[in-house]
Amino acid sequence: MRSLFAKILIWFLLTLGACLAGLNFTYSFRNRFTPARHDFFSRTLSFQTIEAENAYETGGKPALAEYFARLDSYYPGTHSLVDQNGIDVLSGKNRKAELRHIAPLWSPGTQSRMLTAWPSRDGKYRLVIDSLHPPGPPSPIPFYLWMVAATVVFCYILAVHLASPLRALEQVVVRFGRGDLASRADTKRGDEIGKLSRAFNVMADRIENLLTAERRLLQDVSHELRSPLARLKFAVELARAHPDREASFSRIDKELNLLSKLVSELLQVTRAEGDPRSREREELSLLDLLMDVINDNQMEASANGRTLLITKREEVWLLGDRELLRRAVENVLRNAVRFSPPGSYIEVGLERRRSIAEITIRDFGPGVPDENLENLFKPFYRVEADRSRDSGGGVGLGLAIAERAISIHDGTIRAINARPGLRVDINLPDAFGRSTRAGDPPQVPLFDSSSRTV
Repeated sequence: MRSLFAKILIWFLLTLGACLAGLNFTYSFRNRFTPARHDFFSRTLSFQTIEAENAYETGGKPALAEYFARLDSYYPGTHSLVDQNGIDVLSGKNRKAELRHIAPLWSPGTQSRMLTAWPSRDGKYRLVIDSLHPPGPPSPIPFYLWMVAATVVFCYILAVHLASPLRALEQVVVRFGRGDLASRADTKRGDEIGKLSRAFNVMADRIENLLTAERRLLQDVSHELRSPLARLKFAVELARAHPDREASFSRIDKELNLLSKLVSELLQVTRAEGDPRSREREELSLLDLLMDVINDNQMEASANGRTLLITKREEVWLLGDRELLRRAVENVLRNAVRFSPPGSYIEVGLERRRSIAEITIRDFGPGVPDENLENLFKPFYRVEADRSRDSGGGVGLGLAIAERAISIHDGTIRAINARPGLRVDINLPDAFGRSTRAGDPPQVPLFDSSSRTV
């Protein structure tokens, strides 16, 4: 028996049968130790016997016949009174042989006849009842049938309630296993089956993210590696045939560095989107993180004639993955430094609005055409067609890494033309304000907008 539905139904039926059998056994066991003259039926027969004896001894046969007539009208059967010798006191018939083997309880005579002989307290008489049916209540078994039917109905409803969602979950799992990664289970239930469905949905989300990341990585790698590999092959052939090998070797070294950078950034993208829910989140200061990023990139910005300025700063705490958030902010900041003209500055701000932490990074470069703003965060996207990897424009993965890292934290990132320049807004929800903790050193930016000399 492999069906859970059948198991549940049969199990409840067996339980019902055991309960009914136990009820019957308990009733019989209790009656076995109850004195015969203490139950209702025995007391009724004793009362009738006493009344018949009193009627006969006080009023003779007429009074006894009148009492039996009344008794026969209320109780089924024929009533008679016999003395110690088995003689019927009304008819004078000798019934000794007939009553010899009758116990003082109901005893079967024939299939349709029941006889009983109940003695009086002094033993002088016995009340004989000859009836076609037992005077007791009818069998209780028919009354139990409705209970059985009701139990079967309720057990059937319960079995359907338990088995139907499991069957639906089985179908979802089968579809998911066949490649339908969008299949999800219904999670409206609040019981263990609902918890199981939600656990499956979480697992399905993780698997879908992993498989999607893997497919995207393969597509991106296959697309982006064609050009540098072709140029590298051409440079090798040129080095073999051309007498000036130094230029060819420089070209080969440049292409190898580009390939190394490309692979490194592809790995960062894969880690960022691989399994976000499995990453551990910690309570962190967003201002501390932002200052660390600025400190790490200030030297590179100064070497290229750019200046980093803090325009707004507010202590904001949130739960997140420090490494992912750091990588997202750093990629946006490095992108702003890369495309800012020499001698300009990059504005960086952090403030808290209700439960949202907002980071703004603005450069004063040429900006981006409005129609291309939505594509900035796509992998390998570059605005200018003539901006090759040779010009330092990168491989087009920095903003894609930032977008996926922010999405993992349920945040948003968008680019806006500030005219002049480009401004990137990063919003992170579930932030909560808190003053600087005791013992923490005060955070002072390297450059402040109040002292800007650009």
